[in-house]
Amino acid sequence: MISMPPSERDLHAYVDHQLSDADRRLVETFLASNPTIAAQVLAWQQDAQHLRAALGGALQQPANPDLDPAVIRQRLKRQSRRHLASAAMLVIAVSIGGFSGWQAREMTLVATAQPMADALQAYRLIAQQGLLPADYRASDDGDMQGWLDRYFTQAQRLPDLSGAGFKPASGRLLSTEQGPAAMVVYENQGGQKISFYVRPPGPKNYLLPRGSRSDGGLQAEYWSGAGYNYAMVSPTDTPAAQLLRQTTQF
Repeated sequence: MISMPPSERDLHAYVDHQLSDADRRLVETFLASNPTIAAQVLAWQQDAQHLRAALGGALQQPANPDLDPAVIRQRLKRQSRRHLASAAMLVIAVSIGGFSGWQAREMTLVATAQPMADALQAYRLIAQQGLLPADYRASDDGDMQGWLDRYFTQAQRLPDLSGAGFKPASGRLLSTEQGPAAMVVYENQGGQKISFYVRPPGPKNYLLPRGSRSDGGLQAEYWSGAGYNYAMVSPTDTPAAQLLRQTTQF
């Protein structure tokens, strides 16, 4: 039972049809003798009717599956996974593009200016810095020539440097604008390294005369034959470099 006169809370409960029958009759009796308050209550009732009409129209509309909370959560998860996948692919692309897939714009651009600059760059990345893992190691089955023949069937044989203490240790496949390339790294017991590099001459069939040049502490001996370009690379002013200048096997 509400108290009289009714409070504002009681009046709102009356508008919202939340009073008992007995309390509702008491409020109606009070409003009949208080026209000012009755007008205010009537305005509240009209506002409530307008609100119910507006909400009623929205509720009668067909359900929108895109607004279902479960659908929204699934959509957010998919978007999150796509963003993570895109970020991961970007990291992979940068890693591969910067190292293994470095068919490398910079390497190739420099190669057009200097003979076999890509062979020197490959030596730096693989033999010196170890940034690219080997595709093949001599310990796998001991047949480095067989591994190379899988990809370059008409290329010259690997130079035999065993007399100077160098043996093939590992091989790596590479990609250049001229086409697929391969690099075989020789090592001696002292850990010194020499590389044998082979690739096609490219679409313009740019074959090389026999030559030699130094670049950034590395010595390169280069030549062409059997439809490919070749280079032997070693650090400058070392026994390995002297061997390259003296040998005539390639």
